[in-house]
Amino acid sequence: MRIVFFGTPPFAARILDFLVAKGHGIVAIVTRPDKPRGRSGQLQPSAVKEMALAKWPDIPLFQPEKASTEYFAAQLKNLKPDLFVVVAYGEIIKENLLKIPTKLCINIHASLLPKYRGAAPIQRVLMNGEKESGITIIEMVLKMDAGPMLEVLKTPIGEEMNFRELEQKLCDLSCLAIESTLEKIELGTIQKQEQNHEEATFALKITFEDRVIKWEKSAEEVHNQIRALAPAPGAFCYVEIGGQNKILRIIRSKKNLTLNGNAGSTLLYKKNEWIVACGQGALSLLEIQLEGKKSMSTEEFIRGNPHPPSLKF
Repeated sequence: MRIVFFGTPPFAARILDFLVAKGHGIVAIVTRPDKPRGRSGQLQPSAVKEMALAKWPDIPLFQPEKASTEYFAAQLKNLKPDLFVVVAYGEIIKENLLKIPTKLCINIHASLLPKYRGAAPIQRVLMNGEKESGITIIEMVLKMDAGPMLEVLKTPIGEEMNFRELEQKLCDLSCLAIESTLEKIELGTIQKQEQNHEEATFALKITFEDRVIKWEKSAEEVHNQIRALAPAPGAFCYVEIGGQNKILRIIRSKKNLTLNGNAGSTLLYKKNEWIVACGQGALSLLEIQLEGKKSMSTEEFIRGNPHPPSLKF
């Protein structure tokens, strides 16, 4: 089959790599335009573009500002695609594009639909303390993440699993599922199952506010927030250290439900332990990163900062 692949972040790049390695007919790659990043503001390519240029320079690569323009739609039609495979592309695929493939336009979504439709399913699943997630391959329709399901694979979520670990697990599942789905499409045996739209929930994009730790929440909630955003962009709080207010990113934590105290107060700070009280229970900080410094274990941090910083609200 002739496949046009749409994708942007590392998650999509890894799935694209799998498809090409398996010999599927990728006739074009579509990714979002380069974006300014970091303090320099220099334009940086997407993970998909970086991989495509490095590994498959002969596959046509497109970066339209808007994929739905008639000009770009005409370019895609000229490729005579059988299938669009869309993975975290970053733009809604509109009707004029959905009609182009001769077979289907499919999307790999990193949740068990109809739950967690939207931009940040992996982070929101972890934030909410879910015990299970998975991937769903759907036929794309005009409504976001609402199309019929073609393939579903599930995985348990461990209490300490963070974003990076769950993302990798879901990427592995996606590769298994897309291989099965493509085979069924080619054989004409694919089956569609409608979603129960009444059960739909939505995973909104992560905002700055989502990253700020509020110690008055329970240890369970704060721990889930930390692992949902680890290692990047990271949950953080403000601390006073050396007479200055700084950002402290918390990368790994562990719940301590036996200790209690005033929310945001340090209950223990010695050797390799920094325990902070939450609204209910407490949290052991295991790996942290002070503004302007590298990530380090709590033990390393305490060696360099023998007096506990004051946590700010």
